[in-house]
Amino acid sequence: MSHTRSNEAFGAAQVLMPGGVNSPARACRSVGAEPVFIASGDGAVLTDLDGTEYLDYVGAFGPMILGHGHPEVRSAVEAQLRLGMTYGAPTVGETELAQAIVDATPGIERLRLVNSGTEATM
Repeated sequence: MSHTRSNEAFGAAQVLMPGGVNSPARACRSVGAEPVFIASGDGAVLTDLDGTEYLDYVGAFGPMILGHGHPEVRSAVEAQLRLGMTYGAPTVGETELAQAIVDATPGIERLRLVNSGTEATM
C-alpha cells in the first residue's frame, strides 16, 4: 500500500503545524506511523491522497453518522448556503434545533449550543 502522496502532504504540513497535524491524536506517533491524508469521503468510505479506500469507523466523532455526502444532509446544507453561512447573531433555526433537542431528550428543559468543549465549560 503506497502512501507517497500522504507522506508528501505530511512533510509540507510539518513545516506549518507542530507535529504536522491539528490534533495530537492525528499524528499517529503512538502507533509508529505517519498519518494518511484524506482526499474525499462518500458514504462510509474515505479515500486518501493515494487512492486507498478506508471504512470510516470514526464518522467525525458523531456528526457524520449518516455518512459523507448523504443526499438529505447535502440538500439541507446547500439550501442554507443560499441564505448565508454564519451571521454572528441569533436565528430562528437555533430555536428550532433547541426545541427538537428538548423534545427528544427527557430531563432537558433548557440548553445552550456551543462551539467547543472550552466554551461549554465556561
